Amino acid sequence: MTSSELWTRATADRYDAEETEMSSAAVLGPTLDFLTELAGDGRALEFAIGTGRVGVPLRERGVPVVGIELSEHMAAVLRRKLDENTLPVAIGDMATTVVPGEFTLVYLVYNTISNLLTQDEQVECFRNAARHLAPGGRFVIELGVPPLRFLPPGQVAVPFDVSERHLGFDTFDLVQQILVSHHLTRDGEAGRYRRGSSQHRYAWPAELDLMARIAGLELERRVADWDGTPFAQDSRKHISVWRKPV
Repeated sequence: MTSSELWTRATADRYDAEETEMSSAAVLGPTLDFLTELAGDGRALEFAIGTGRVGVPLRERGVPVVGIELSEHMAAVLRRKLDENTLPVAIGDMATTVVPGEFTLVYLVYNTISNLLTQDEQVECFRNAARHLAPGGRFVIELGVPPLRFLPPGQVAVPFDVSERHLGFDTFDLVQQILVSHHLTRDGEAGRYRRGSSQHRYAWPAELDLMARIAGLELERRVADWDGTPFAQDSRKHISVWRKPV
């Protein structure tokens, strides 16, 4: 077990309903195009596959997908969509769990590497990806750029969503490199709000590049979004691709 927080049954059951935007064709289309091209004729392994937001439609595109997921409750929601033979899922953490065979693609989306709360565990995640990759295979991570430029002296919180049904802000421990995402989500029409929070270890792109080097991987490409937008100094997230040498 890693330091990742374990998602509960209640969280898993409402996850898809709360992530409708991330499951939209506008978001998923470019994501699936990007991953399908990298997978080629090989197999793909998704770390922290969750309810299958990406893995299920990628499998439906014809890419053989295997998943690793720490939460049995999240995997149970995925299992309502596709059976084990169609999309196998191993219950375990993404830093140490090993599944059989080699893959042309290992991917980790939606900031999920930040669920590992120590640098050592994040390094082990890279090593685990390299362990599963065939020579020439790629490891892909989608991760936000830490929004520390929005922190004036003395401020510890940055809002990331202010909408009708959700208020979200991050607070930062700059010494431990930990952020806590706080959520106030409106439940139903009664006006009540449900409060939740989650811990994350943020990392800069350069730090991930060093982790990749430790794992024997080489940076091949970095873009600002799945549609290939160039990565720039003002980009709020990055899609990075590291390659295992042949």
